Amino acid sequence: MSFAFIFWDNDGVLVDTEGLYYQASRDALALVGFELTVQQFTTISLASGRSVFELATDDERLMGELRRWRNARYSELLVEQQLLLPGVRETLTRLAVHKKMAIVTSSRRDHFDLIHAGTGLLHLFDFILCREDYRAAKPDPEPYLLALQRSGRAARQCLVIEDSARGLAAAKAAGLTCWVIPSPQTLGQDFSAADQILEHIDTLCSLLV
Repeated sequence: MSFAFIFWDNDGVLVDTEGLYYQASRDALALVGFELTVQQFTTISLASGRSVFELATDDERLMGELRRWRNARYSELLVEQQLLLPGVRETLTRLAVHKKMAIVTSSRRDHFDLIHAGTGLLHLFDFILCREDYRAAKPDPEPYLLALQRSGRAARQCLVIEDSARGLAAAKAAGLTCWVIPSPQTLGQDFSAADQILEHIDTLCSLLV
């Protein structure tokens, strides 16, 4: 393939964090007596990028408190965990010899830093875009449009690797080719717009190198 630049999603593609984010969100909602199901989390947060706290309240002040508590809890869960998914280290190391790469994530910078504190892989990327770097999150195309601008490449030269419907929607709205590697949490989502659907990251090298 002739792609010169790869834009990677982070959570669910490179690292196994989506279950921990669900746990933190569930624990936060339990404080106000709401039981968050995996299906609700998958549909609302992972597929559409909305806040699960809308299920329990429309009080902005309370939502802010729950969000802060959830973020702190998520940070606790991330500390000292080995989060890299199988095959990621080998695939990234090999692809970095041939391609330029970036991470385009919806994670906050503090969470991202905790996630990658021990991975030793960030030197392989030309740049990283976290949630603070743009105004509108996926499925809005802004994160990937900003990535395109930073890369200095044309859209046809860039490939996005995603695991969620909202990430796919963001990539396609930015005019990019998007390959999807579904995670266990996103497996049932609609990926009909994907240019390819892959079962595992291990297959990427044979397709791109």
